[in-house]
This record gives sequence, structure tokens and C-alpha cells, in this order.
Amino acid sequence: MLLTGLPAQEIQRRRTFAIISHPDAGKTTLTEKLLYHGGVIHQTGEVKGKKGTKAVTSDWMEMEREKGISITSSVMTFDYQNLRINLLDTPGHKDFSEDTYRVLMAVDSACMLIDVAKGVEERTKKLYDVCRYRNIPIFTFVNKLDREGKAPLELIDEIETTLQMQCYPLTWPIGIGQRYKGLYNRLTKEVMLYDQRRDDVGDVQVIPVSVYNDPKWKSAIPEDIYNQVLEELDLVEGVLPPFDVGEFLAGKISPVTFGSAKQNFGVDVFLNFFCQFAPGPQPRKTKQGTEIDPIDANFSGFVFKIQANMDRRHRDRVAFIRICSGKFERGMKIKHSRHDKEIRLAYSNQFVAADRETVDEAFAGDIVGVNDTGNFAIGDSVGSETKVQFEDIPKFAPELFARMGVSDAMKRKKMQEALSHLSEEGAIQLFIDPFVGAQDPIIGVVGELQFEVLVRRMQDEYNLDVRLNRLPYSVARWPRTTDGKPVDTLKGNFTIYRDMIEQPVILLNQEWDLNWAKKENPNVEFATSIARAR
Repeated sequence: MLLTGLPAQEIQRRRTFAIISHPDAGKTTLTEKLLYHGGVIHQTGEVKGKKGTKAVTSDWMEMEREKGISITSSVMTFDYQNLRINLLDTPGHKDFSEDTYRVLMAVDSACMLIDVAKGVEERTKKLYDVCRYRNIPIFTFVNKLDREGKAPLELIDEIETTLQMQCYPLTWPIGIGQRYKGLYNRLTKEVMLYDQRRDDVGDVQVIPVSVYNDPKWKSAIPEDIYNQVLEELDLVEGVLPPFDVGEFLAGKISPVTFGSAKQNFGVDVFLNFFCQFAPGPQPRKTKQGTEIDPIDANFSGFVFKIQANMDRRHRDRVAFIRICSGKFERGMKIKHSRHDKEIRLAYSNQFVAADRETVDEAFAGDIVGVNDTGNFAIGDSVGSETKVQFEDIPKFAPELFARMGVSDAMKRKKMQEALSHLSEEGAIQLFIDPFVGAQDPIIGVVGELQFEVLVRRMQDEYNLDVRLNRLPYSVARWPRTTDGKPVDTLKGNFTIYRDMIEQPVILLNQEWDLNWAKKENPNVEFATSIARAR
């Protein structure tokens, strides 16, 4: 049965998206400005790692505030133009890529942020590939137009060539860097002029024009900039057909807007375009090959993120659920697919980063955080009527390994519990050595910064003085048969470890060892990732 009336209308007005970029492209700053336009905050902060500066809203960890980078994804909800927008700010640093991949499983569209001076960078390309795999519609926002950078035509060509994606500029910059004067809106036929002498955008001079070369705005800017923009727009307008929304929703073209998040130039223009074109909640595939319609009357969803200690005073643990269909009500009973049991969702919240408020009802497309006592894990599926299993969320092979010790032996059990908590939220991976047991697990991470965060969180959140003892491993692989079944024994005297869901895994010192394992076991596949089967 499908929902009708007000519940169906609520679902249709949901928009859930993520911002992806290479580090330092201005992602968190753009997030702040979007919240500012959404009326959630009334003063925006700069991303600085210094005492005394206002910290950005979406970075709630102390270490994020110090380093000026996003370490964990944040969920922020706000209303704009009668839409309920769920914005997920993701870490840009490669060491936290797995958190970003999980977030991209929970959104219906994405905004790819590109630095006008640096163009398409390594992390941007990898994150774009994930979006392409899921056919997620992608907006592109070219940032930092108030700084010197690449010419817009050159940048558009670089994006299209590097990402093999067609771009469609919705706006066009009028100058770049110190000569940046504003934007031409190709859809609304408006020239928007900004004053860079202001700290924020202030008043925008909007000049309606019938065509881009209307002389009405010629006297408002230097003649050489005017002539340059007309020359560029002659090429753009002469080549591109009208914007095809269907091609965008199919992930074949990306609408491009320009601006400066720091100075709040063009952010409102992007947000207006987003509200006009972004897709609402989409049908979700199940492991059984069926699709669940978002307006299906039965509630369903999946856990894509676990976060421990957002409120250190209460040692809380929050499971973030992307609602895929129906209506959520606080206190409702749901069926937990992995445990095959019924659970009551008594405490539920929606967020602006770490700030939360109790939510009594939510709808397909929304992100809800539910208080969790250990029932949920990343990838779990839930439903109100029948057992449902959505597509698995993969976890990836770590490349750095260590064991952890604690200075106070009396706190060893507390350390083990803390490692278990952080493993469940996906911050680290734990592997059980068959000769040592679960009391001294091997810790695996993707990047060096994750170890730094781990030690800091053990100190700040668990009051534990710990040390890391690095191990020589650099390769982790899950041995599987060709039809995907776990392999428990291997030829060649390889030790079989276990991950936290009891899957066999081998830890090796170098690629040479992996090649030897493949040679000794030609009928075994050594997977670099494994799905969290729920």
C-alpha cells in the first residue's frame, strides 16, 4: 500500500545530499553558508585551527576544530523553499574515505566542490567514481572565485576530460580573483554583481537582461572584463542546448555553478538551483532484487553510520538511519533483520552536527539518529512490517596495523571496550589473532591520521593513556571462493585471522606475500573489500 495525502507530500519535499571534495576545497565553509541561508545559524565561522576563533558548525570533534579539517561525517537538517533538506558533510581527507563511502550510500544526490585554482584533484576523482557507480546526480560548485585560478572554459574542459562527464554551466563568472565582479545566470537571464570589499555578500546588484550580451550591464564593470565574458559566453551559448533535467537525474550531465563560499558569493544561487532540480527520495534496491518505493506505507531504512560519545557526559551511542520508505514515529516497533527480532525505537533525534533535538516523526529521505545500546551495526536493515535487507555496505582493506597498550593495567578491560565501540562505528577495524585471542586485537586503519585520531579519542572520550605498537603488516585480504564464500584454510602456511563479524582474513607484510598466496591458492580470490552482510 502506498501513502497518500500529507505523509506522501512530506516525503516528496525531502532532499538528501552530500558534499564531496578534495581536502581544502572549502567543503565545510560551503556547508556553513548553506546552513546560514537555511536560517539554522546566524553567524558563520571560518575553518581555523586556532584558539579563540569560532569553530565551524559541522565540525563538532575537538580535534576537528584544532586541525581545521572534517574527521567524521556530520548530518544537518534545515528547511529552505518549503523543502526539508538533509545535508551530509563528509571528510575530504583520504584517511577517512570509508566514512565518506558510507555516506554516499545514504544520499540521493551530491555536490562536487572544485577549487578554481586546483581543478579536479585526486580525492575528487575517487569520490566522483563512487557517485557514478550509484548513478547519483551530481551538482558541481566551482569555489574560490575571489582568488586567482583557471579560466572557466579551461576548467570546464578539465572536468569533462578528467571525469568523462558532460558539464552544463548554469552560471558564468564575470572575472576571476581580484577582478571577480559577479555571475551571469544563464537560466534566469540575470547579471548579479558583487562587491568584494565587503566581508560578506551584502547587497547584490541584480540586472535583468533579455540576452547575455544586452548592453544594459556594460557600464557596470570594466570594459575588458565585459568583452572577455561576452567572448566566453558566445562559445557556451552557441554550443550548448537547453538544460536537460532528465540527463542530469540519470547522472549523465552535471550542472555547474560558480562562486565563493567564503565570501558567500553564489551560494544562494546554487541553493536555488538545488531546490529546483535535486531529486527527492528514490526507490531502494533490496538484496532480493526488488525495489522499495519511498511512499510505501511500510517503514524501512538502513544504518549507515554509528557514532559514539557525541555526548561524553552520557557515553551515548547513536545509530544513524536513512529512512527509505514510509513514516517513522518515535517509540515505534521495528523488525531488526540481522537479529531477526523486534526493537522499540524509543529515543530519536535529528541533528545539526552534534546539536540534536528530539524528533517525533520523520519520513522517507530523512536521517534519524536513534539511541543505541549495541543492537545496531553499520549496514543493518530495519522495517516495520516485514523483514527487509537492503544492499550491503562494503568495508575496505586497511593498510596500517598496530596493537594497543595502556599504561594502567587495571584499565585494560576499559580499553578493550573502547576499541570495540570505535570498531562498531567504523573508525577502525579489529582483527583477532588465533594465537592471542580477542583480549589483544590487531587494529587496522586506512591512513596514518586515523591512528592519531584513535589515540586522541581514547584520551579525550575514555580517559585512557594509551600507546600504539606498530606492526609490519601492510596488506589485508579476505580469502573467498569464486562464488563469494569464505575460505578458512590456505595452502602456504598463512595465518587466518578473523574480523569482528567472524570473516576469515589474512594480514601480510607486503605485496610479494600476497602474490605468493595467490600462486599457492589459484582457486581463491583475495578480496580488498567485504560487504557488511546484514
